[in-house]
Amino acid sequence: MPALPDEQLTLQAAQAQVLRGDVAAAAGTLEAAIAAHPASDELALALAGLAMQRGDRPGAERRLRGILQRTPGHLPAAFMLTRLLREQGRMVAAGEVLTGACTAGATGMEQRIAAVELLDDCGRQAEALRLCTDAFAHGLDDPRLRAHAGALASQLGRFDEARRHQQAALAGSPLALEWHVPLGLAGLQRYRDRQHPDLALFERGLARGDLSPHARSGLLFALGKACDDLDEHARAVAAWAEANRIVRQHHPWNRKSWRRSVEMRLARPTPPVQSGEDRAWTPVFIVGMPRSGSTLLAERLACHPAVRHRGELPWLPTLAARLDAIAAERERAAQMPLAAAAYAAQLVQDDAPARWYIDKQPHNDMHVDLILALFPQARIIHCRRNARDTALSLWMQSFHPGTQDFASDFADIAAVIHGSRRLMAHWQRRYPAAVREVRYEELVDDPDGCIGALADWLGLPAAIAPAAPDRERAISTASLWQARQPVHTRSVQRWRAYATLLPELARMAGD
Repeated sequence: MPALPDEQLTLQAAQAQVLRGDVAAAAGTLEAAIAAHPASDELALALAGLAMQRGDRPGAERRLRGILQRTPGHLPAAFMLTRLLREQGRMVAAGEVLTGACTAGATGMEQRIAAVELLDDCGRQAEALRLCTDAFAHGLDDPRLRAHAGALASQLGRFDEARRHQQAALAGSPLALEWHVPLGLAGLQRYRDRQHPDLALFERGLARGDLSPHARSGLLFALGKACDDLDEHARAVAAWAEANRIVRQHHPWNRKSWRRSVEMRLARPTPPVQSGEDRAWTPVFIVGMPRSGSTLLAERLACHPAVRHRGELPWLPTLAARLDAIAAERERAAQMPLAAAAYAAQLVQDDAPARWYIDKQPHNDMHVDLILALFPQARIIHCRRNARDTALSLWMQSFHPGTQDFASDFADIAAVIHGSRRLMAHWQRRYPAAVREVRYEELVDDPDGCIGALADWLGLPAAIAPAAPDRERAISTASLWQARQPVHTRSVQRWRAYATLLPELARMAGD
C-alpha cells in the first residue's frame, strides 16, 4: 500500500535529516510518525533502513519481519531482509523469506528475475528454480527467466530440464546469444555426433554480423568444446584461439601485478594466531589452480555425512583485502576476531550443522597465512595437476569476466601456475601439519584410495555407509557436468593431442 500524504511528508522530512547527517533526528521523526500510524509499512521500512545504517541489525530485522507479518507479499521488505540475512550467513532463512513473499504477493517479471538472482547469490538454487517454474506454470514467461532457469537447472544437475529452458530462451529472444545460452547448452553433455543440432546452432550464430564480442566469444568457446568432444582438434583450436583473442582484447590481465602480489605474500611475516576456544568444526580450504580437480575432490569429500560443501565462497578474499587496507597494526589486530566471525557465519550458515566445512575458492592459496591465523584448526588441500593439462583446460574454458582473465593467454597461465606453486611450496614449509597436496592424476586413478587417505588426514570418522553424491546439490563451477560423471582418466596427458597445434604447451614446464 503506498504511503498516505502525511506519511509521505514525514518520509521526505526524515530523508532531509539523513542528508544533513542527523540520522538520530530522522529516527525520532519516523518513530513519532509510527506512533500515529502503527500499521504503516512504508514508515516501518524507512525505520528498518535507518536501523541498518546505524548498525542495528536486530532492530532492522524486527521491523522488516513486522512488515511481512502484516503484508506477506511486501517485496521491498522481503528483499531488504533477504540481503540482511545473507550478510549474516543465514541462507536458509533468506530463502524462506524471499520465496514466501513472492508466493504471497503478485510479482512482475522484473521483480521475479531480481528475486531469482538474489536467491542464486544466496546459494538457494533449488528455490530460485522453483520461482522460475512457478512463473511459467502461471503464464508468466520471459526469455530472460528461461535463461536463468536453464542455468539453475544445470547447476542442480537437471540437464534435460536445463536444455528445455535454454532452447526456450533461444527461441524467445535473439539476445539469448548475448547471455551465453549456447555456451550453457554445450556444457550439458559430451557430443558424439557431428550432426548434433547444437553444432549447426553455433555455426549459424557465428555467421551473424550483429554479434557483440561477448556473444561471439561465447559461441566460439561452445563450438570449440563440441569439436574437442568429436576429436576435431584443429577446428577446436581455431575456435578457441579466436575466442581467447576477443577475451584478451576486452579483458586484459596484468602479469607484472600478479608477480608483485606473489612476492608480497612470500615476504609477509606470519600474522599472529587468534586465541580462543577450540571450535567444534573445522574449515577445509581446497586451493590451487582452477581446472585442477578441485570440484571433483570437493564433491567426493562431501559424500561424508559430517562434511558440508559450500562451493567457492567470495568472502575470504574480501576480508583479506579489508584487513590489508588497515595500516595500523593494532587496529588490524583488533579487526581479526571480527573477520573470523564474519567468515565463519558464511561458512557454517543456518542449515543442519556439520563438523567439517569446505570452501573451494581456488585463489584462497593467496591467503593461507591469514586462514591459519583466523582458524588454527583449518586444513588446506592443494590440488595440483600437470601444468600442460591445466593450461589447456583453462585456455579452452570461458570464464566470467574478472574471475580468471589470465586464462586467455598461455604465457599468463604459465605465470599464474608458477606463482601459485611457489606460494604453496612456501605455505607447505611454513605450515607442514596443516597443508596437504593432492595430485589430480592420483585422484582419478584411485579415487577411493585418495579420498580415504585424505579423510584419515582430516580426521573424518568412519562413515557407516558413505552417502552417494547429492544429485540436487548445486555445482556452480565450469565442471558442473563433468563432476557428476563417473571418474575417468581420459584427461590425463590430454595436452598431447594438441601438442602440434599448440606449441606453447610443449614449451611449458610439464610437471
